[in-house]
Amino acid sequence: MESRVEKMTAYIKPGLDDVRFIGICGMGGIGKTTIAEVVYDMLSKDYDCKCILRNIREVHDTKGLEALQQKLLHSLMHERNLHVDDVSHGINLIRRRLYRKKVFLVLDDVDQRKQLESLAWEREWFGSGSRIIITTRNKHLLSHLTENIYDVNGLTFHESLRLFHLNAFKTSRPTNDLLELSQQVVNYTNGLPLAIVVLGSHLCGRSGVEVWKSSLDRLQQFPNREILESLRISYDGLEDVNKKIFLDIACFFKGKEKDRVIEILNSCNFYANIGMEELIDKSLITVISKNRLWMHQLLQEMGWEIVREQHRDEPGKWSRLWVYKDIYKVLTKIKVRFF
Repeated sequence: MESRVEKMTAYIKPGLDDVRFIGICGMGGIGKTTIAEVVYDMLSKDYDCKCILRNIREVHDTKGLEALQQKLLHSLMHERNLHVDDVSHGINLIRRRLYRKKVFLVLDDVDQRKQLESLAWEREWFGSGSRIIITTRNKHLLSHLTENIYDVNGLTFHESLRLFHLNAFKTSRPTNDLLELSQQVVNYTNGLPLAIVVLGSHLCGRSGVEVWKSSLDRLQQFPNREILESLRISYDGLEDVNKKIFLDIACFFKGKEKDRVIEILNSCNFYANIGMEELIDKSLITVISKNRLWMHQLLQEMGWEIVREQHRDEPGKWSRLWVYKDIYKVLTKIKVRFF
């Protein structure tokens, strides 16, 4: 975590008296919450009030904004008799109770603007020296609040290998016969901490080269469900047209020149210019050198799985075909049917 904490400290600047919002952005499973928690543990002791408000997206969906406001006030002020009647009342309470307090607040997993509007929307709501950290998969949500945004990158190969070893072997040193297979698993995860931890824990205690090879082979055909479910949260929150754009990029256009892909998708009335900007904001795609579209390998596999999931063994019913053997299978059936 050292290099990541160093970057966050440069954004936070704990010695200054201004009120500062800091965003942590990136795809699901990249480590946003972990980074925020480590920074919170290191720095929050010097603040009048401190709180991590976890799982904001989930709490909002199940209990509403008022429940989030009440939890924030209880955690920061330690007053159990506070009651929030409605969202406007909650905003007024937050402003009245906190505007003179030096606050260290982490808002974890924000996915809608109204969550920020209800919990931390203006610098004037908080006292001098306050720091508000926001983790989100949607960079655009932070445009009103701050330019201090940390875009989290994946782990390096060596960082990934160390994290995998700690989860698979409870040590940084694997047995010699599993070292090469460990490297193959790490290459598959492509630096995504969530995937490294999940697969490392899955393989922990499973000895034998053949068992590990079997697990790797199965991943190529059936991606890990826990990893896919975490990644899919971002996809499920997209508008329908953006879902189509994402799936088309996953199946056909990864690595292709962006402007040409936009031209193709616009011919299908997909409004791809704004659609791609929204996918970039949500860390689902990126643009690399020579203006080419890219996405993480596990996000691409998630897209393939979404296309296949309803009719796994019937490619003729899929919305998209991208693998030679599946296309051949479908076309030969059509040939038999008509000739």
